[in-house]
Amino acid sequence: MDQDELEAEVARLRAENEALKENKNGLRLQVSAKGAVSLYGIRRFPITFYKEEWGTVLGMAEDIKSFIAEHESELTTKR
Repeated sequence: MDQDELEAEVARLRAENEALKENKNGLRLQVSAKGAVSLYGIRRFPITFYKEEWGTVLGMAEDIKSFIAEHESELTTKR
């Protein structure tokens, strides 16, 4: 790499770093190598589903919230 390419790479990495810092909740989405959607920032490894699987999970949002509310006394929290 020549000097101009190195400077461009440093600028790109700085911009990427700033974008990550601005994400206050620490969560980010990314397209995986296999074309799925990966959610980073909840666990050590990403949570990855294909788009139709995300649709299924998101479609169950109210069911999941109700289930959590009904079983609140049985559930623990990580933090």
